[in-house]
Amino acid sequence: MHLVIDQGNTVCKLAFFDEKDELVGMETCPELSVDILGKVFKTFDIQAVILSSVKTLRQEVTDYIQSKVSPFIWLNHETPLPIKNAYKTPQTLGLDRIAAAVGAWTLQPGKTLLIVDVGTAVTYDLVSDDGTFMGGNIAPGMWLRLKSLHQHTDKLPLTEPEMDFKMLGEDTQTAIRSGVMQGMVYEIEGYYKDLQQTYPNLFAFLTGGDLIYFDGKLKNSIFACKNLVIIGLNRILHYNVHS
Repeated sequence: MHLVIDQGNTVCKLAFFDEKDELVGMETCPELSVDILGKVFKTFDIQAVILSSVKTLRQEVTDYIQSKVSPFIWLNHETPLPIKNAYKTPQTLGLDRIAAAVGAWTLQPGKTLLIVDVGTAVTYDLVSDDGTFMGGNIAPGMWLRLKSLHQHTDKLPLTEPEMDFKMLGEDTQTAIRSGVMQGMVYEIEGYYKDLQQTYPNLFAFLTGGDLIYFDGKLKNSIFACKNLVIIGLNRILHYNVHS
């Protein structure tokens, strides 16, 4: 069984893939620790591990993984990938971005892919039909936009997102909510529409922590996949272990 660990800023995901590369389970915790890993290794027969982290982990955590299993892949910009990377500064490329790109290519190989990740930031990344990560754009995410309007003005209130939002607001709260959230819908659809002019076979994925607010709101055919990064990390692990 493969163990995929994705340590984010606020939550750590531990995903389990069987010998057929099927996702068979997932657990979450605030931060990876030896205690958590000890329970995992007692419960599951782990044959290989990949770790991706945006945080600096304690040495004892990585030492423990290395003592329990080999191979252990700690993802960085030098890790071999199943897709090509044309990014000019690969050392600055977010690991979640490249993992999501690999996940998209795993699910839809041979197509030009747009990956939209709606989280703290919104990222728009393109993978060509020959499997090359071409780069992309980074914009403020939903929460950053909502908080910025409140923090950088005197009178605009801090507004919470809601699942249902109208095109036009009817008061200040709904004007902010619709302005931010409907604006992001138009932004996502605009990227898809413009890129489709150049890449007629474009296939788009939507992923990220704020996916639930936008899934179903988009007019274009954009496939929602909440586990795209996890799928990509497992593919990278498989590529390094079994190639």
